[in-house]
Amino acid sequence: MQALALEGVPLTGTTLLQDMERLAHEVQVVQPDSCVNWQASAELRPGSGAEDDVWLHLQAKTSVALICQRCMATVAAPLEVDQWYRFVATEEIAMAEDDESEEDLLVMEPQFDLLAVLEDELLMALPLVPMHDECPVPPVLRAGDEELSAETGEKPNPFAVLSGLKKKNE
Repeated sequence: MQALALEGVPLTGTTLLQDMERLAHEVQVVQPDSCVNWQASAELRPGSGAEDDVWLHLQAKTSVALICQRCMATVAAPLEVDQWYRFVATEEIAMAEDDESEEDLLVMEPQFDLLAVLEDELLMALPLVPMHDECPVPPVLRAGDEELSAETGEKPNPFAVLSGLKKKNE
């Protein structure tokens, strides 16, 4: 990452969604051409020590197909990542500074896996309850064997049948 920061040229890429196994597992339908467009840039900033701190800026955009929790149809959910990270030398430093630092910390490793960090961020960007803004078909709710209309929210009165029987017997 330090070489990327010294170079000052951002990395850009497109990764197939199917290559991000954990994210693809959460998605309802993975189209063969579904992809994540991403960009990563690094910079050096003055730090508290003698050396400058390495910072990483990660940005990504994609859209994934999830199940609407209201109507149970497929809904396209846009995902965006725009995150800064500060690198530290060891896991111990990261643990010690984590509580008091506002930024996210990453450990400087010789074999840093940028795509794994990207996938983590996209997983965290997934909506907790995916829903259409307006469902294409109003959902039908069921209470036992009776249908509830999602539009009116009213349930048929169970005593209406008894009332009808009473009128027949009179």
